[in-house]
Amino acid sequence: MQRRHFLLSLVALAATPLLTRQAVAMSSRQEGSSIQKITKSDAEWRQQLTPAQYNILRKEGTEPPRSSALNHEKRAGTFACAACELALFRSTMKYESGTGWPSFFDVLPNSVETREDFRLFFTRTEYHCARCGGHQGHLFDDGPKPTGKRYCNNGLALTFIPD
Repeated sequence: MQRRHFLLSLVALAATPLLTRQAVAMSSRQEGSSIQKITKSDAEWRQQLTPAQYNILRKEGTEPPRSSALNHEKRAGTFACAACELALFRSTMKYESGTGWPSFFDVLPNSVETREDFRLFFTRTEYHCARCGGHQGHLFDDGPKPTGKRYCNNGLALTFIPD
């Protein structure tokens, strides 16, 4: 009897990360549910985006730190997805995190979807544009008030639209 409980406990323990991933994926889809989705073929994305943008937005790459001109953007305006121009952040949400990437403490409602990223030795939360699915960056819990969040964004994944 004890062996059966032990085996059931092992199965439950092994299934927990899978269930958690599914719950995160489901809640993420609901976050951006009011956005009309854009679907394009890989060839269409390659034609529209620069090779560096394609690597980041479609292949979940990362640009080198301190390489984006948007790190120094201080004007009032909107930061939008470089692939589909969905507004993601207002300039009032931007702050200097010291990481070398444009960072924001909040996003516009329904603009991003999140999912767990297990590609490193630890779990991170990755976020994507809710309209086109373009990879933007990673979300961390070390940002400033009022949210305590840091949306660490690839500059090449964004375009800036001044007010």
